Amino acid sequence: MLRQAAYQEALHVPEGMVRCLLCPHGCLIGEGKRGICRARVNQAGCLYTLAYGNPCSLAIDPIEKKPLYHFFPGTDIYSFATAGCNFHCLNCQNWSISQESPDKIKHYSLTPREVVEQALSYHVPGIAFTYTEPAVFYEYMLDVAEQARQERLKTVLVSNGYINPIPLENLCRCLDAANIDLKCFDDTCYRELTGGRLQPVLETLLTLQEARVWTEITHLIIPGRTDNPILFEAMCRWLVENGFADTPLHISRFFPTYKLSGLAPTPLKTLAEARDTAIKQGIRYVYIGNAPELDAGHTVCPACHQEVVKRDGYGSGKIHIKKNRCTCCGAVVPGIWE
Repeated sequence: MLRQAAYQEALHVPEGMVRCLLCPHGCLIGEGKRGICRARVNQAGCLYTLAYGNPCSLAIDPIEKKPLYHFFPGTDIYSFATAGCNFHCLNCQNWSISQESPDKIKHYSLTPREVVEQALSYHVPGIAFTYTEPAVFYEYMLDVAEQARQERLKTVLVSNGYINPIPLENLCRCLDAANIDLKCFDDTCYRELTGGRLQPVLETLLTLQEARVWTEITHLIIPGRTDNPILFEAMCRWLVENGFADTPLHISRFFPTYKLSGLAPTPLKTLAEARDTAIKQGIRYVYIGNAPELDAGHTVCPACHQEVVKRDGYGSGKIHIKKNRCTCCGAVVPGIWE
């Protein structure tokens, strides 16, 4: 469904050009052309989104798969996406849909209301915008989120964080939680790996924090790309210094994929050392994903060191937290648990 896009600026010179203001790329788009995301097109000097009402992926997932560990653990969430992305990550796991145009791939037809009704029919507590980059289907996402809020459904953003502050602030009014992929802590590496920049992602984290949206962070360690221990320590230090000590950090193991299929998986030792570094820097909740051998997916009370949420894969066992407090010692464990 073609829909006029938000956040655009018509330009008179060159004639008919349109500037997209949704994300930091700021694509200057000529007549009949598309932006980097492949989802926004200039028609007669006006920008339109091709990613509205046409999700290509629909599923019911465990909330832990997003990953969110401190947000309604043990529940499922209705998850969907359209095609397209404003990054071109060399390690993309969903490249078959993220690196395609929304009008060039098989899809469903669902209005925002129909998305919400489907979520309600599955009796899940919320809806997740995930799989590709949700900023690409911003208008669709926003309409779904507004209707979800009317039905008291929670909304979750799983994102690369590459979105401009004003669109994000408007989305935050009906957003409950987010997981942001902080890919590395070096601008050159960011450009080579994704085509984007580091600073806008950091600004997204600060905007979510200011809006009091529950946020968790994922950091994938790629051998030879994002495994520099000095940069990782600097990233952890920035997080702590900017108020993210209680923000769960998910360190994720890389497996060969897409344009980095020739690399080896992340060594388990590298992951364990990174976790130790993050904890030493002051991050209180550090998890390791894609590495069940390390058994590092449990939530531990920082005061009494008891396991307050024990996890097996994407499943959560009994939760020893009540009213945000550890039932063993009474210490506060930040999150949205009930």
